Amino acid sequence: MNSTQLKQDLSRFTGTENYWKGKLHKIKYTDGIKFLHENAECYWLIDLVDSAQISKSIVDYLKKDYFQSIELKVLDNVGTFEITDGNSNVLYAQRIEFTDFPLDEIKLYLADGVLMLRSEY
Repeated sequence: MNSTQLKQDLSRFTGTENYWKGKLHKIKYTDGIKFLHENAECYWLIDLVDSAQISKSIVDYLKKDYFQSIELKVLDNVGTFEITDGNSNVLYAQRIEFTDFPLDEIKLYLADGVLMLRSEY
């Protein structure tokens, strides 16, 4: 699927009927995220969000709030991954040396342990 079609298809998700969970994941995810990982072949993105949840800064943050904003930007097959509190305060960041993720960027939310597209919030 090309990036233009993927963007169009992702924009159609406004809520979810199901919550999904991988065998190793603590977080759940929505129909939109399931569509994203199947069509962009990026199951690793769910793994990355899930594994970041054990970082000290996020563990400390989750004691007082439940909402996270997630952004992946890709330029020349190099990714920049950030989790913030939604107010530009970075809780976790990681450089991805190589990715074939088909979009220039994707922005997601993680609220109450559920990963979702922004349109599904």
